[in-house]
Amino acid sequence: MELAQLAEQHLSGPMPRRWAHVQAVAAEARRIAPALDDGELLVTAAVLHDIGYAPTLATTMFHPLDGARFLQALGMPTRLCALVARHSCALKEAELRDCGADVAEFPDEETPVRDALWYCDMVTGPDGQRLTVDDRLAEIRNRYGPESLVGRFLDVAQPELVAAVERTIGRYTAAGIPQPKYG
Repeated sequence: MELAQLAEQHLSGPMPRRWAHVQAVAAEARRIAPALDDGELLVTAAVLHDIGYAPTLATTMFHPLDGARFLQALGMPTRLCALVARHSCALKEAELRDCGADVAEFPDEETPVRDALWYCDMVTGPDGQRLTVDDRLAEIRNRYGPESLVGRFLDVAQPELVAAVERTIGRYTAAGIPQPKYG
């Protein structure tokens, strides 16, 4: 089964809004993939980054970890599993959820591919709309509340998330890929 079909199978029916987000994240990954040496890996990670939200896969209730463990059980490459486990600064949230050691089992590669995955997620809203990183962070805070665990996570993760977005914009702009329109 193609990996996009795997994600669709697990997300489209029970979570159509999440599936719309995933499709838009993957579309942005495809758009900027030519700027990276590992563009195909970026697109694959983008398609799978939220698979752990699927009700049938949610065992720890922390979607990056659940998704990575599911992919690992399928025998997917370690690097792909780690990108899913660590997407969008997930270790910081995992630490607040007392599962940081579990996520830490997956190495953070700190590469342009990792940054690009974070970028794609951080410029895509919950319904697949394109947002600036500031608007996306505000949307997440609004949805969960500033005092929630996710709100507290964003307080500590925001500098790293914004830096990854800025590095990625610099990389794809240098590669001749134009900046998209937001909003």
